Amino acid sequence: MVKETAYYDTLGVKPNATPDEIKKAYRKLALKYHPDKNPNEGEKFKQISQAYDVLSDSKKRDLYDQGGEQAIKEGGMGGGPFSSPTDIFDMFFGGGGRMNREKRGKNVVHQLSVSLNDLYNGTSRKLALQKNVICGKCEGRGGKKGVVEKCTTCKGRGVQVRIHQIGPGMVQQIQSMCSDCRGEGERINPKDRCKQCSGNKVTREKKILEIHVDKGMKDGQKIVFNGEGDQEPGLEAGDVVIVLDQKEHDIYQRQDNDLIMKMEIKLVEALCGFKKPIETMDGRVLLVTSYPGEVIKHGQVKSIRNEGMPLQRDPFEKGLLIIHFTVTFPDNQWLAVEKFRLLEALLPPREEEEMVSDDMEVVELVEFDEQEQNRKYRGEAYQEDESPRSGVQCQTS
Repeated sequence: MVKETAYYDTLGVKPNATPDEIKKAYRKLALKYHPDKNPNEGEKFKQISQAYDVLSDSKKRDLYDQGGEQAIKEGGMGGGPFSSPTDIFDMFFGGGGRMNREKRGKNVVHQLSVSLNDLYNGTSRKLALQKNVICGKCEGRGGKKGVVEKCTTCKGRGVQVRIHQIGPGMVQQIQSMCSDCRGEGERINPKDRCKQCSGNKVTREKKILEIHVDKGMKDGQKIVFNGEGDQEPGLEAGDVVIVLDQKEHDIYQRQDNDLIMKMEIKLVEALCGFKKPIETMDGRVLLVTSYPGEVIKHGQVKSIRNEGMPLQRDPFEKGLLIIHFTVTFPDNQWLAVEKFRLLEALLPPREEEEMVSDDMEVVELVEFDEQEQNRKYRGEAYQEDESPRSGVQCQTS
């Protein structure tokens, strides 16, 4: 029988939970409430980490089960291996602990709009961006040498901790960023601050990046400029990541390394052959040819080798150009009635027709309007729902 269950309740497990169940519960909650994901849930994340720090250690857990949180405090829980809740998180999720956290700045992501022609032919673009660079005058110190001192308010930790008593033997610990040093743990006298960066240690600088889009690159592909992100003292600069965003093309669609297009031909062209020019994205003209006797059926698909997208690893090699054919038929009454016998004599023979008898009913084909038919069905369904139901009803008195 445990004295208190607050830590178990925080993790959402029972007092008899196994170490694996405790670990699984912590993992789920820590991912949900981590400050990077939910900045407003810092206190909740701290409570979760504190509960896990105790319940994941068999000695601390036994101590807690016997005497509750007070026993943990008296037993010196504060001297554990983790100095902050994020240390537990980093250890648990492979972050490497406090010493290895935040060695690198964040990446900056930009989206670059490109056409399919750009990806086919390759192109170069220039991108102007503003970035933080370490101040050259003070070398990122924020002031002259020796003027930077540890913040006396937070003692160099960058955070302030306030303790509130919320009941007999119960205290609440609230951690917030130090307002005097803005979380940096250091202070510089205003008169000693660097005039160039005003003590901020970094200045804004305009940077021009030249982006080379290679032939055959794809929509969503990334171009990375290593170390071109914002600079910050003590951190390795992050990267600038360019993400290609392809616009739609009027004629061609891309499918991996192939290009797809639609071609509309008339019935006479489908039966008797055709010659149609199409312009490629590099300015060449291809003459697509079908010869008499080579029948192109409606919906048929044909391809031309080595006329698709260039392969990025080998731009001289290309995919397929795939053509979807649509055959358009002539309108009604396009030919005089007396000439249909001549046309029929040229076409493949009909299939043998079944015998026609006098008792058969002659019907007429009319155009089908799908939208009108759908409206009719909806109207009938509505009338059926509104009609009174038949059947036996029980009379109530």
